[in-house]
Amino acid sequence: MKKITLISAISASLILGTSAALAAPYKVVDVADGATISGKVSFGGDDPAPKIFAITKDLDVCGTGNREIDFVKVNNGALNDVVVYLEKVAEGKAFDANQATGAVNQEGCAFDPFIQIMQNNQACVATNSDTVSHNIHTYEMLGRAKKTVFNISQPDKGEITKTIKLKRGAAMKVECDQHDFMHGFVFVAKNPYYALVAEDGTYSIDGVPTGKYKIKAWHGTLKEQKGSVEVAAGGAASVDFEFKAK
Repeated sequence: MKKITLISAISASLILGTSAALAAPYKVVDVADGATISGKVSFGGDDPAPKIFAITKDLDVCGTGNREIDFVKVNNGALNDVVVYLEKVAEGKAFDANQATGAVNQEGCAFDPFIQIMQNNQACVATNSDTVSHNIHTYEMLGRAKKTVFNISQPDKGEITKTIKLKRGAAMKVECDQHDFMHGFVFVAKNPYYALVAEDGTYSIDGVPTGKYKIKAWHGTLKEQKGSVEVAAGGAASVDFEFKAK
């Protein structure tokens, strides 16, 4: 009985230790001779047509007719609206201060910007710039599942601020429960090693410490592509990704 108790105590200690390690915050350190990882994100197959939503309410502010939303933007074979990032980096360069917080503006019954990047455990400011009521609803994206992060009514002009702390997911979907044609995405960075691809699909991540990494390309509709990469001090590596319609 004592042996079982001892084993249980050791197991609990190991589990707690592992959980603490996983929960350890990112540490900013000097990175001497940081490496660079670059590449291109492309799209194979037929480019899906934009989705069409009928505008059925608040026509004086939202407009009339239909709203087209191109969830899969393809530019000469390059896929746009993709964030390439390194997963589970414990320490390295500092975050980009200009992308620490998120700012979702609801104007003309649309989210501006459509996609953005913010730092995990930082503030997200949601602004209603319209004269109509909105209900901003954000979801943590967990594969095919979604988990509500916050859901707040904004009946009047003004802003609300919420601290975003995602534990498992890498991004949030943003919707308005009152206008089904409003959609957007927020990538929530847990370390500063990420890049939003350019219009030609290219990206570059610099200041990477020497080592082996898991690298992912995230898209709000097409989900993720995965890869691995190893870099040496002052070196360079190339990783390309190709998405296809689902």
